[in-house]
Amino acid sequence: MISPRDGDPALVRWVLIGLTVLFFGLFLFLPLALVFAQAFQKGWEGFAAAWADPAAVGALQLTVVTALIVVPLNAIFGVAAAWLITKFQFRGKAFLISILDLPFAVSPVIAGLVFVLLVGARTPLGSWLVDHGMKIIFAPPGIVLATLFVTFPFVVRELIPLMQAQGREEEEAALTLGARGWQVFWRVTLPNIKWGLLYGMVLCNARAIGEFGAVSVVSGHIRGETNTIPLHVEILYSSYDFTASFAVASVLVFLALVTLAVKAWLEHRFEKQEKGESS
Repeated sequence: MISPRDGDPALVRWVLIGLTVLFFGLFLFLPLALVFAQAFQKGWEGFAAAWADPAAVGALQLTVVTALIVVPLNAIFGVAAAWLITKFQFRGKAFLISILDLPFAVSPVIAGLVFVLLVGARTPLGSWLVDHGMKIIFAPPGIVLATLFVTFPFVVRELIPLMQAQGREEEEAALTLGARGWQVFWRVTLPNIKWGLLYGMVLCNARAIGEFGAVSVVSGHIRGETNTIPLHVEILYSSYDFTASFAVASVLVFLALVTLAVKAWLEHRFEKQEKGESS
């Protein structure tokens, strides 16, 4: 329920509400509705035919596998980096914090090109890896690396302010009572950051599933092998197979809606936890 402030005209309040609803309707809900409308333009048969294509199934599998690898790795890195930054003092700490935002500042396309220059088949390291049976670029490992690069700030950036706000008192108390380092982490630190950690993992997963720029550079666009769902949608659309492209894109939209629902639930639980601690 929106309660007006003293002196606010009712007309201004309703105009602002109307403009907000209009903006959301035109720029959010209408495009999403059009995606699903186009996906089922030829009925359920057309939608099912798009997903009967082995290339679409392969793109979905690669997308899921990439997310299953990237999200846990980012969770481990995020907890370790946030622990280091919030619990210890060392030289270069400010520089390290700045570096964490590098994937936000660098274009994903540039990030993909960096990996091509590092481990491409024509580079010394890349040719050595190929000779030993480890192909990175134009193969799934390159997609995982590129996705890992563009997503790694999400978890750590959620945890740093949370761990700074919580301080070190509970952990120091546990140490004085005889708890060891790992016991302090599992029984004190992790329960305190679990909702923030899950929230960061949800955001990381959403970006990993929808990443296009960096993955496009390192994938090679090999249908059924190195195409993720966003790349497969782009290929279908460029081939004027609009119904199939929207059918595949609708799954991305559905996953985005599920992500928003999980995000809202986590925010609710996190707010309840904060209120419980403050009371």
